[in-house]
Amino acid sequence: MKIIIVGAGEVGFNIASRLAVENKDVVVIDKDPVAIRRVSDNIDVQVVKGSGSSPSALKEAGIKEAEILLAVTNSDETNLVACLVSNIISPTTKKLARIRNSDYDEYHNNFSENAPHIDTVINPEIEVVKTIDRLMSVPGAVDVGELADGRVKLVGIRLDKDARLAGSRLSDLPGKIGGARLLIAAIIRNDEDLIIPRGNDRLQPGDIVYFISEEDKLLETLKDFDKLAQPLKRVMIIGAGSIGTRLATLLEKKSIYTKIVEKNQLRCTELADQMNKVVVLHGDGSDQSLLIEENIQDMDFVVTLTEDEETNILVSLLSKRLGARSTITKVSRFSYMPLMSTIGIEQVVSSRLSAVNTILQHIRKGKVLSVISIMGEQAEVMEAQALETSDIVGKPLKDFPFPKGALLVGIIRKESIIIPSGSSVVEPDDRIIIFAKRDAVPSIEKILTVKLEFF
Repeated sequence: MKIIIVGAGEVGFNIASRLAVENKDVVVIDKDPVAIRRVSDNIDVQVVKGSGSSPSALKEAGIKEAEILLAVTNSDETNLVACLVSNIISPTTKKLARIRNSDYDEYHNNFSENAPHIDTVINPEIEVVKTIDRLMSVPGAVDVGELADGRVKLVGIRLDKDARLAGSRLSDLPGKIGGARLLIAAIIRNDEDLIIPRGNDRLQPGDIVYFISEEDKLLETLKDFDKLAQPLKRVMIIGAGSIGTRLATLLEKKSIYTKIVEKNQLRCTELADQMNKVVVLHGDGSDQSLLIEENIQDMDFVVTLTEDEETNILVSLLSKRLGARSTITKVSRFSYMPLMSTIGIEQVVSSRLSAVNTILQHIRKGKVLSVISIMGEQAEVMEAQALETSDIVGKPLKDFPFPKGALLVGIIRKESIIIPSGSSVVEPDDRIIIFAKRDAVPSIEKILTVKLEFF
């Protein structure tokens, strides 16, 4: 599979890194010599210095032989033109474009149906707002993903030291929990060790435990981890950029009392005219006296969404110290994410990571319906469709040799959601949910391509 990536920023660099590890044929185009040098020095991929919207640069990269073009520069206009030119030169190449400006929201379908015929428009800001909404709705969660059109949740929670299940062996959990059968997909220990659990493994205080749950049984399952539902009544947003505005609009529709703090006076005036119930405050979100004056201690969530991630981190830490119940912090740099829990920040979102997740869903081989990244790039959860050509169909799972580092964690059959055991049997057209460490992804892709997909 040949993939051309237009844009060597954080998203392009991260996607190229993942695909290079999987031995894909990748070419990265960027006109910034520093960005191109970073790619060529660190990743085993081809590079082309030039504009991704240039026909000559696209031809040099091999657009006519490419299966996929990813346009992920920081410029919506460049991404659109890159797809337009690619469509002229190579109409059969699948095109994905990152487009963030809300002015384009209502035209996404037009971009697909008409020139430039973009197969998938990716708006990471919309996905980030959805992620924040999910985090606020699941008590105690540090990570929440949706599968099967939202009917299945992948939830990561940190196990408290006094939690009832702390120290329990996984094989003993059925006798200790009151809800539905619990399937633990992964354990992250010491914030860096990723464990695919077996029956003899024990849950330890401080572990981040990832489990699969049906949506209507989620709150019951969370009780087993001593995470109790708390009403969401008051939210403060720091930063009235496009993400902050989208989130405030969503919360207003949900009738949740919301304050938004913004340093730019003109932006405050614009936002005050747009909003009906949201309280718009002109000020610096890192100003301790302002936070105290606005009763930060009464906030259920403080969501820091400025363009400066150091400010976001500082305000989140300050808000927790001043008594806010929970914080959600936007971080852009992938290298920062492993450090967050070390300094006491658990709930982190990234528009760039949201873009990566969406892109992976559309470039994975086979009938992949959705992809969720775990620990940045350490692992993935993939939802795929099983077709009758697969060897996995029609036999007990215990008889199917799954790759090392991978685990089948769920089966969706029409309206039923099955937590699999060794005796479970996958049927044609089932949706299957697979957890895979990074090293196991190529093997899973091979299964999905050769076994699960018609040629």
